[in-house]
Amino acid sequence: MSAQAQATTPFDVERIRADFPILSRKVHGKPLVYLDNGASSQHPQSVIDAEADYYARHHANVHRGVHALSQEATDLFEGAREKVRRFLNARSTREIVFVRGTTEAINLVAQSWGRPRLQPGDEILVTWLEHHANIVPWQLLCQQTGATLKVVPIDRRGVVDFAQFEAMLGPRTRIAAFAQVSNALGTVLPVARMAAAARARGIVTLIDGAQAVPHLRVDVQALGCDFYAFSGHKLYGPTGIGVLYGREQLFEEMPPWQGGGDMILTVSFQGSTWNALPYKFEAGTPNIAGAVGLGAAIDYLEKVGIGNAAEHEHSLLDYATAKLGDFEGLTIIGTAPDKASLVSFVLDGVHPHDLGTILDMEGVAIRTGHHCAMPVMEFFDVPATARASFSFYNTHAEIDALVAALGKAREMFR
Repeated sequence: MSAQAQATTPFDVERIRADFPILSRKVHGKPLVYLDNGASSQHPQSVIDAEADYYARHHANVHRGVHALSQEATDLFEGAREKVRRFLNARSTREIVFVRGTTEAINLVAQSWGRPRLQPGDEILVTWLEHHANIVPWQLLCQQTGATLKVVPIDRRGVVDFAQFEAMLGPRTRIAAFAQVSNALGTVLPVARMAAAARARGIVTLIDGAQAVPHLRVDVQALGCDFYAFSGHKLYGPTGIGVLYGREQLFEEMPPWQGGGDMILTVSFQGSTWNALPYKFEAGTPNIAGAVGLGAAIDYLEKVGIGNAAEHEHSLLDYATAKLGDFEGLTIIGTAPDKASLVSFVLDGVHPHDLGTILDMEGVAIRTGHHCAMPVMEFFDVPATARASFSFYNTHAEIDALVAALGKAREMFR
């Protein structure tokens, strides 16, 4: 569909919902209201079909076979890589590495880029908003190299202090790693400004885009980052597949992270030589079906139009924020002026885990806990929050169902 057609076609959420089989099921006898998209989104039938078709008609190992199935599988796998390249506006498929997900991507950068370079006294800069996947790999790297982890503060709205970020980019800062969207609060960070500030000082940047790619148009060249990571399962694609974008020059300079088949050119007992990019970082048989499914998910999102999706999601966010803001005894945690489509909250007198259980009995699926962001919970002095996260297939009526279920929970604990 052309951009002009997308701009003039009304957003038909019911038509879109029909593309997602799971949304028609019931839970505990109630219609499913799936508001846990920040943890993992659901799959359109086209993604399910693409994976099934691969296994039914094309499955073979990639790159090394001369028979027809191997060549078909290779074409599908590399075709998915090209779809990712276009989706991110990377310069070349040499800059697109398939991994298991955002977590593996960040660990790859920490170990392959960071470990050979960092020395005692060097600094790694992150923000207080980060997911554990963008904290723990850097802590491990600090233990291995003697580097120090520095943390940029946030305010009570959940907004990163940009002036502090800039001030903390010191002469020993080697890499700055930050999320584009906070998974715990929904805060959208000014990542282009942050990357530009770091680049001006010769500091490498990594952006955790796991929560951003389903909601925002991402252009890695415009962002000016050195690395960008995301997971397929938050983008309507399969689990176990993700992407690490890296600038080709940096990838060329980095040693392999894992050794094995397909990442080598030659092997002898005296030594080995490495394959070209991106295969140098893709040891062993890859998740071929996952890559095919991810490519189909990108096709689907582009057909919907990410601008159309984002507009609908923002309307859901505004509606939910107003409804929950008026709910007696409920406090929204994270009130940044620029947010993606999720709301974290606590309800007086009800532990979030109990709240999640009660809502589940009403068919409403939300996430409860620390959301792999324990420093955020510590900052706001709460043990956990309840989090409702929205996708373009959610409706205003589903937010009404959430509010009604919250009302039942409040009555139970009075």
